Amino acid sequence: MKHIRALGHGLALFVLVLVQVPTAMIALLGVVLSFVLGMVFLLWPSVRLIRWVTALDRRLIHRWGGLRIEEPYNPAPPPPVRQRDGWYRDGRTLYRKPTIPAFNARLGWLVRDPATWKELVWLLIDPWSRTVLAAGPTLLIGYGIYQTWQGNLWGLLFAVAAVVIAPWALRVYSLYAMAMLGPNHATHLVGQVRHLNQVRVEAADSQAAELRRIERDLHDGAQARMVAVGMTIGAAEQLLTTDPEAARALLSKARESSATALAELRQLVRGIHPPVLAERGLGDAIRALALDSPLKVEVSIDLDERPESPVESAVYFAVAELLANASRHAAKVTIDVSRRDRVLRVTVADDGPGGATVIPGGGLAGIERRLATFDGVLALNSPPGGSTVATLELPFALSAMEPESPVSGRRAAAMAICWSLCWIPLIPQGIVSGFMLVFGAPTKSWFLALHMPAPLQWPTVFAMIALGAGMLAGGILLGASANEEKALSCGS
Repeated sequence: MKHIRALGHGLALFVLVLVQVPTAMIALLGVVLSFVLGMVFLLWPSVRLIRWVTALDRRLIHRWGGLRIEEPYNPAPPPPVRQRDGWYRDGRTLYRKPTIPAFNARLGWLVRDPATWKELVWLLIDPWSRTVLAAGPTLLIGYGIYQTWQGNLWGLLFAVAAVVIAPWALRVYSLYAMAMLGPNHATHLVGQVRHLNQVRVEAADSQAAELRRIERDLHDGAQARMVAVGMTIGAAEQLLTTDPEAARALLSKARESSATALAELRQLVRGIHPPVLAERGLGDAIRALALDSPLKVEVSIDLDERPESPVESAVYFAVAELLANASRHAAKVTIDVSRRDRVLRVTVADDGPGGATVIPGGGLAGIERRLATFDGVLALNSPPGGSTVATLELPFALSAMEPESPVSGRRAAAMAICWSLCWIPLIPQGIVSGFMLVFGAPTKSWFLALHMPAPLQWPTVFAMIALGAGMLAGGILLGASANEEKALSCGS
């Protein structure tokens, strides 16, 4: 069934070429008119048309190929800001209205975005690769049936082979599409900068709210009690000579108030950074939380090193919040703390009725906000009527177990082979050979397909195009993964 579905999906992708080719022609015409004749107002509609088609390709490849392709576009420019004098500035020119500055900013954004030109190239060359990779098995089945009809029984082998390789061909095409339509390293960096800016703003807001909470607790708690202690001691001083018993009672009350204020200060300090966390680490701090909890808590700690102090604090308070939530409806909680290479993973599971959700302003949203400062995530699985499992993951909380080279020699060699040799099967042995077969060129030269027997010529052309496209996709993917690992190694 999987092979039949792959054939159907590949054929459906091939049918979309009927939409893709006219779209590419219209978009290319709009781009040419924009730059050659100065009709720049056609550029934005042309790019929108291109992006509509590529967005459709991404959705279908995600649904049928199983690969999710993120959008590669740079962030859109912000709207023009009005100056104090009421004018809008665009370079050295001032405008009364924001229309032209906004148009120029959007035009520059489209022209400078590499994804614009990458997607245009995709629309021009993808019909070939889609025909070979996505619809190639279906066409090969038709070719095999035709050869069998002509009396060549070996044509059945083509049909059987096409059914077998159909899922693999669809997978290769999906990888090729990811390399062409996915974000590159620079776009990843832009997205990370935007994410870090957002996290920085949220962290600043959270820190300000925490400082206001501490100030309020000090003002309403310990500070008020210390003022009361001072007033009580002053009253006792006045009664010391006239009524020693009353003065002694007031001093006893002042001592009790000072002890209460000291306990509140200790509780406040424990809420800022628990002493057990600073002295004994995350594992023992979580065990202390488990001992203080009214629930039956099982703790499993598998850590061979301590994370950084801010990371420990974030995880500690996240576990404390999860335990507090579980104490309202559960009787038993299991906490597991472990590492996966450099990832610190904490799993908190309870036997409650489930149905927990993340709502804005709630405790779980606070955990997400706290973890986001360290690129951490909260994964919540809480079906109604079932147990709640919350998993915290912080990707770079621990040091690398074994230092690795960002780009191994084997990967570098494979990348060099893909980049340097992909054009040979793709263009001369594939596309050019196909044109020579169509137009009946008399010379065979060094084109492999022209030297094959007639029944094998077109399969050879398709195989060469598939090989070249696969090598091109492999080179792009290897380069992207190498750049990502280099960035991660530099960041660590």
